[in-house]
Amino acid sequence: MPSRTRRALLAATAILPALAALPAAAADPVRIHAAGSLRAVLTEIARSYEAATGVPVAGTFGASGLLKERLETGEAADVFASANMDHPQALSRAGVAGPVRSFARNSLCALAKGGLDVTSGTLLDRMLDPGVRVGTSTPKNDPAGDYAWALFGKAEALRPGSTAALEAKALKVTGGPQAPQAPEGRNTYAWLMQQDAADLILTYCTNARLAQQEVASLKIVAVPEPLAVGADYGVAVLTRGDTARGQSFVEYLLAPAGQEILRRHGFQPPAR
Repeated sequence: MPSRTRRALLAATAILPALAALPAAAADPVRIHAAGSLRAVLTEIARSYEAATGVPVAGTFGASGLLKERLETGEAADVFASANMDHPQALSRAGVAGPVRSFARNSLCALAKGGLDVTSGTLLDRMLDPGVRVGTSTPKNDPAGDYAWALFGKAEALRPGSTAALEAKALKVTGGPQAPQAPEGRNTYAWLMQQDAADLILTYCTNARLAQQEVASLKIVAVPEPLAVGADYGVAVLTRGDTARGQSFVEYLLAPAGQEILRRHGFQPPAR
C-alpha cells in the first residue's frame, strides 16, 4: 500500500470516534477562524478533510488578535487556529475555548525587493539604514507583529539603541483593522511589495515563500540566529460552537495527513 494512502487511512481512522458524535446535519461546515498565514495550508487541509469525512469546512482568515476579539464578543465558530499560543489560551481561560494544543511552528524571514542588497549577515545593518523602509505586521493585533518586535528586542544586544530605532521606523503594513487588503486571490506580501509599501518586510517564512512564488524577483533572507524568532501555532475547539464537529477537525489537523500537508507548506512540527 503506498505510504500516502496509508497515511490517509490512518488519519481517517483517528477521527472516527469524533465523527461518530457529529449530528445528522453533516452537510453543515466546520467553521474555522484562523490566522492569515494559514490560509493556503488550511484550504488544502480542508479539502483533504472533506474528502475523508464528507464534512465541508468554512474558513475565516485574518490577524489572530483581531479574530480573538471577534470571538470574545460572541462571533460564531467551531475552531480557532492562531499564529501564537497566547490568544487561544486567553479564550480558554475565559471559557470561550477548550484546551489549547500546539499544532505547528513557523519562523520569521525577511522578504526583500530583488534590488535590495541584503544578506543574512547584513540584515540588521540594512534594517537600521535610514534609507531602507522596514515593514511589519501590527503588534497585539497580529502575532507576526509581536514576533517582529521580539526580533527588535534581540537586536539590542547586538547593537545598543537598535530596539528603539527599529520600533520607531517600522511601517505597520498589515495586520491592523485599517490595513489595506490585497485583491482576492493575491498573496498579501507579494501585493504589498508591488505596491511599494516597504523595501523589506518581516513576515513568516511560509508567507515569504508564497510571495516569491507569485513575484519571482522578491528575495527571501533568513534571519540570523542571534535575531531568530520562532512562532508556535495553537488550536482550540470553541465552546460556543459545535464542539464535536470542531474536535473532529482538530484531530485531523494533528493526525499524520494534516501534519504532512503542513510540512509541505513549509511549517515545522510542533515541539514535543
